[in-house]
Amino acid sequence: MKRRLTATLLLSAIAVAPFAGGITGMEAGTAYAQSVRSPAQDIVLSIGRGELVTVPGSMADVFVANEAIADVQVKSQRQLYLFAKAGGETTVYASNAAGDIVWSANIRVGSNLDSVDQMLNMAMPEAKISVSTMGTNTVLLTGTVAAPEDAAEAERLVQAFVGEDSNVISRLKMATPLQVNLQVRFAEVSRSLVRTIGTNLVSADSSSGFKFGIGQGRGAITQYTPGGPLFGGVTEATPGTSVVTSNPVGSTIAGFGRFLGLDLGAALDLAETEGLVTTLSQPNLTALSGETADFLAGGEFPIPSSGGLGTTSIEFRKFGVSLAYTPTVLANGRISIRVRPEVSELSSQGAITIEGFTIPALTVRRAETTVELGSGQSFMIAGLMSNNAQNTIDKTPGAGDLPILGNLFRSRSFRRGETELVIIVTPYLVQPVDASQIKLPTDGFRAATELQSLLGFQDNDGISGGSRPVPTVRGQDAASPSVSGYDPTGTGPDGQPDERSADARKTKHSNERTADASAVPGFSLK
Repeated sequence: MKRRLTATLLLSAIAVAPFAGGITGMEAGTAYAQSVRSPAQDIVLSIGRGELVTVPGSMADVFVANEAIADVQVKSQRQLYLFAKAGGETTVYASNAAGDIVWSANIRVGSNLDSVDQMLNMAMPEAKISVSTMGTNTVLLTGTVAAPEDAAEAERLVQAFVGEDSNVISRLKMATPLQVNLQVRFAEVSRSLVRTIGTNLVSADSSSGFKFGIGQGRGAITQYTPGGPLFGGVTEATPGTSVVTSNPVGSTIAGFGRFLGLDLGAALDLAETEGLVTTLSQPNLTALSGETADFLAGGEFPIPSSGGLGTTSIEFRKFGVSLAYTPTVLANGRISIRVRPEVSELSSQGAITIEGFTIPALTVRRAETTVELGSGQSFMIAGLMSNNAQNTIDKTPGAGDLPILGNLFRSRSFRRGETELVIIVTPYLVQPVDASQIKLPTDGFRAATELQSLLGFQDNDGISGGSRPVPTVRGQDAASPSVSGYDPTGTGPDGQPDERSADARKTKHSNERTADASAVPGFSLK
């Protein structure tokens, strides 16, 4: 019985052994490494064009990821035709009978760049433009052009050629950087009028009797000697005193006398001030397109500030005529400007005193804005028109309202101001010119000699029109030997000198001299 059971178990183990080996083999098979092949090369095709490819081995199977973009046609086991259908990107694999990859490529299909290059060369021969594709339906333009309008024209031509569904990215640059000169004009007229009328009346009794006085706007008259009637003459003041006390503004009419038995002193203050201020500032500055430039013609004034431990620090604040702007030349030749002009000046109105230091105030005219205009065009970016009037009456309640005598109990002040301000900007596209064509404000000025300054009180010697010194050029090289002095354009049909040709040469030389003499100094606005 025991032997039979042992034999049965042995037979069972022999029967199960193959299945166990199969399971072990399956587990070992799943542990093998998987290989992934990426495309070995990139091929760029234009829509509607093809290419013949020769593979290094025999092909048994060809795979195309997206047949709508590119497709293949097998010519033989070693060659295939590859042709583009639509813009985009796809992948092609070719394998042999054993399943090994013998050829692979990443296919990018775009517009016909050769035709685009030919079109640009014909339309814009002077421009240096390169065309390339980026991704799906995207064309990149790089290179240099002469003007912003050329860049816009190239972008428009390429967009029309490749179609509206394609994106055109322009990275074209100017062959010569564009420079913008900005002129700013501040024109301001300010007019003011101030009138002041005040009265003072004082009486005194030499016998130490009743005294009274009325004062408006000035110190009362306190020291005088009583005299006769008012119309009999003015009594002299006591030694060391004056009839008219100090009056910082305006004029004063004063007198002493006796009226109705009273010793009286009267003063009438009259003041009228008229002011007219005209300001015209015209700063100008040149900067490259896209760059920021700033300019200041003025100064800095100190402002003290208290620090720790009783120390005092000094800070400086700028004032004067300043200009800051950032120009951008657009594709159509217009200029976009971010501009900030400012005119500031020191003023005693609003000044404060701190620890014995008087800090002046600033009168500021400032504007900051962005405008767009063409070269040589002007734009008024800011303006101000102000008209204000102020009337002030100081009076004694009740007594100041009397019909005639009320004028003795009140003073009147009238103030009026008018201001008109205009800020105008004008940009110019400019180019450098020869240094000899630039005229300076100091050209033609010569300092006076000691004798002229002492005897003639002259600031200069009275001679103008002198030229400023300029760098000298090296001597001309020796002329190369001429082969023949014969000028075929200077002879007529009969071999005699042609007077008309001589006249034409004279006219030509005359025009050249005239053109040189009429050179415009400063910036060239072409």
